[in-house]
Amino acid sequence: MRYFLITVLFVFTICSLFAEPVNIESGKKLVYIFPIKENIGAGIWRQTIKAFAEADALKADVIVLHMNTYGGTVLDADSMRTKVLNSRIPVYVFIDNNAASAGALISIACDSIYMREGANMGAATVVNETGQAMPDKYQSYMRSIMRSTAEAQGKDTVFSGNDTLIKWRRDPKIAEAMVDPSIYIAGIVDSGKVLTMTPTEAIKYGFCEGVRKDVREVIEKAGIKNYEIREYKKSGLDSIIGFLVNPIVSGILIMAMIGGIYFELQTPGIGFPIGLAITAAILYFAPLYLEGLAANWEIIIFIVGFILLAVEILIIPGFGVFGISGIILMVSGLILSLLDNVIFDFGNVEPARISAAIGTVMISILLSFFLSIWASSKLFASRKGIFRNFALHTTISTERSYVGVDQDNESLLGKRGIAQTVLRLSGKISVEGTIYDAMSDGSFIEKGERILVIRHEAGQVYVVKDIE
Repeated sequence: MRYFLITVLFVFTICSLFAEPVNIESGKKLVYIFPIKENIGAGIWRQTIKAFAEADALKADVIVLHMNTYGGTVLDADSMRTKVLNSRIPVYVFIDNNAASAGALISIACDSIYMREGANMGAATVVNETGQAMPDKYQSYMRSIMRSTAEAQGKDTVFSGNDTLIKWRRDPKIAEAMVDPSIYIAGIVDSGKVLTMTPTEAIKYGFCEGVRKDVREVIEKAGIKNYEIREYKKSGLDSIIGFLVNPIVSGILIMAMIGGIYFELQTPGIGFPIGLAITAAILYFAPLYLEGLAANWEIIIFIVGFILLAVEILIIPGFGVFGISGIILMVSGLILSLLDNVIFDFGNVEPARISAAIGTVMISILLSFFLSIWASSKLFASRKGIFRNFALHTTISTERSYVGVDQDNESLLGKRGIAQTVLRLSGKISVEGTIYDAMSDGSFIEKGERILVIRHEAGQVYVVKDIE
């Protein structure tokens, strides 16, 4: 126990040496800046969690979102706007050019909105990756969260004579008009058009507190005079994850997995190909898991599929239920890990994303298969191949006095018999009532089929199906 405590104290001491000191002068307010300058997705949502946690740990007085985005996925945007609404620290947003679609939703959730001259906010219609509007069930969900987000900013009760009126701080109907082109608001938006607001319009309709040039002006105009700025910095891990979840990189990793498995089957015992496949699988699933796309059960599906396929290839002769099930599970695991589904619930997953995930996996598998066949002839079969030393290119013959095996089986050449077991590729045959070990010369031979002995090499009998 004593050594354990010493170890813990040592680790904490080392960590404290590398930790960034937090020195805030007395009386100064801490302003935490979180840049949102990319499409809203799983990556920026994961960074949002880290940023808000860091701001809370630093006891920041205000969080400023420095935004310039054209939108992103609805689910991640909804998660981010919920994080903003539930923040105990006031959250301001500075729209530095664009807050479109998902960016508009997140902005409306903030306590104060500021815009640069020439910036825009709105156009929150849900579209697919080709820019086409999604079916109404997607639009209905987006209208609802836009409306409820605006309502969350509060309202005032206004008495006018005998009437009691509600004055919203941010009109939910205007927020809804950013999604639905059928909404008509006199003097604001015509029917058939999705609302997008300039800074002047946003100020007029209560969706913007003012026009500012930069983040510092936002802070000072908000009445914060004596302050210190801390800004969220992307870690090296964030950059690596962002690179690995790129669809092109994901496709290359899938190709490496399939290629590694193929080459390990072609040259069993080397270890490098299967090591490559395992490394590629880790690099494929790990960032998707951290991004919240790949769930535990999706990774397990892939692993179970791999085990079933290995059992079929290495243990069970033929190719049947185990092999087919393994392939289906592996492909399913790869595809599902690219989709933000909740246990096969694809209700909030855009059809275009499903098509893209299936396309990425299937095209990568096909390319890997054909490239592996081509590469195997270059790497192993050729005498100039990189891995030529792993393959045998010299024929050991009796003429050169290499006789280390029984040559009696040479008398079987040209004789016919019966396959006593399945030959895939090795098995047993019966010739003239005697059982011999044999190898099929490339084809699959079922038990009971007639065979013909075609050659004898290094004590090994080779046979083919007898077609006579």
